[in-house]
Parts: sequence; structure tokens; C-alpha cells
Amino acid sequence: MAFADPQSVTISGTAVTLPRISSGVNSGVFSKDDGNVKLSISSTYGKRIRRTVRVDHRKIVTDPLVTATNVEKSLSAYLVVDHPTTGYTIAEAKGVVDALVAYLAASTGARVTQLLGGEN
Repeated sequence: MAFADPQSVTISGTAVTLPRISSGVNSGVFSKDDGNVKLSISSTYGKRIRRTVRVDHRKIVTDPLVTATNVEKSLSAYLVVDHPTTGYTIAEAKGVVDALVAYLAASTGARVTQLLGGEN
């Protein structure tokens, strides 16, 4: 079963609609029309199963060394769930993922701010 088309992500309070642009056997890609925001979802299978959801963002900024020139910059954020082929139910794995997401979101995202600030 595939994720619905389109998907939506909210970046800094702005919802971004992402129509599907690609669909593979174990993957799907959704992208804004200008390509500046992309959502990728994939699964790989082997001795373990790896599920990945990833948001890629790009923008054009002024080059700090040559202010008359613009350069493209990009950022990616992703969550990987790596689990054995047996031993965990979907509900158990979801519980662990929910715990991580709640930890990061607590205190209005303070843990993410700490992470991005280089704290450990």
C-alpha cells in the first residue's frame, strides 16, 4: 500500500503540498513544484528492515563572500527505523518511534534546538 497523493509537510508554520513525483517497488517521492521541498519514503529489506522518511529542503541565498552572487544551499532531515525481520510487532516499533518523536517535540522542540546547537 502506498502513501496518499499528495502529502503535506509544515515548515515553520507554512503547509507545503507535495504531489507524488515518483513511485518505486519500495519507495515513493513527493515534491513541491519548484523542487525546493521533497519528501522521500522508502524501505529496504535484508537481514534487517530499514524504513526511512526524509525531508529535503533547498533555497537560494546570497554568497557571504561575493554578495552579488547567489548560491544554492540544502538541508535534509530524516528518521530511520532499523528493526529485525522478526521479534517486534508494528505496535511495539511504533511505541519506540513515538517515544523518540515525543522526546524531540517536548518543551516546544527544545531538544531539537539543543541538537542543532551541537549539545550532546
